Amino acid sequence: MVKYVESEGEWMALMNEEKLVVVDFTASWCGPCRMVAPHFEALSKEYTNVIFVKVDVDKQDKITQMCGVQVMPTFQFFKGGQKVDELKGADVATLKSKVAALA
Repeated sequence: MVKYVESEGEWMALMNEEKLVVVDFTASWCGPCRMVAPHFEALSKEYTNVIFVKVDVDKQDKITQMCGVQVMPTFQFFKGGQKVDELKGADVATLKSKVAALA
């Protein structure tokens, strides 16, 4: 299941996770974001040992800036609070392969 990060406190808690955390930086007005959303949801059901979350860039601008996100969608991959990979754009095949490699 994919949930939205609603606060900086939630974000900080995610950064303490040892599991892989996959973050989808998205916006409601972003067409490519909507296109990739069902695939992101499907990955969350396939990889139950991975945490999948979304950050709405319009609602969480401090987190978005902290992570240096300028393109939507941007997917960032974290382990133990460290960014281990990043994907810019709605490339579903690359997203799947990165999750598979890091999970």
